[in-house]
Amino acid sequence: MGDFDAFVALLDYPVHVVTAAVGEERAGCLVGFAGQCSIRPLRFAVWISKANHTHGVASRAGVLVVHLLPRRRHDLAELFGGRSGDEVDKFAAVPWTPGPGGAPVLTDAAAWFAGRVHDRTDGGDHTGFLLDPVATRTTALRDTLTFRDVTDIDAGHPA
Repeated sequence: MGDFDAFVALLDYPVHVVTAAVGEERAGCLVGFAGQCSIRPLRFAVWISKANHTHGVASRAGVLVVHLLPRRRHDLAELFGGRSGDEVDKFAAVPWTPGPGGAPVLTDAAAWFAGRVHDRTDGGDHTGFLLDPVATRTTALRDTLTFRDVTDIDAGHPA
């Protein structure tokens, strides 16, 4: 698969922090695989690693919140991508408010949307969550963190 690895190495796309809540249980992780996948109806898909603590919470949640981070907030990407919710309460370290479905909305995000989980699909080592947007907040900020900005972060969950 060397040719495919070379192809993927050329890509640079936004990374997202996805958050979920079920009752009082909250979780969030850095996601590299995500994007709009339908125009009519509007739909967005996020892929969460099955090894990730957030996967268990997201699998039971009715709503997920997808955040874009400002480029200057590498620290948030490090927290949500480099630390495991099995070991640390990530939300104790950042300002947030409850959003739709109780999912945490990160105060310092450049933009976010909440999506009702329409469907889930097995994608190998990740599960795809198909989302119907229900609420959105955006800013004029266009300089968001991308995959190349976070290649230095070691995943906080087991491989």
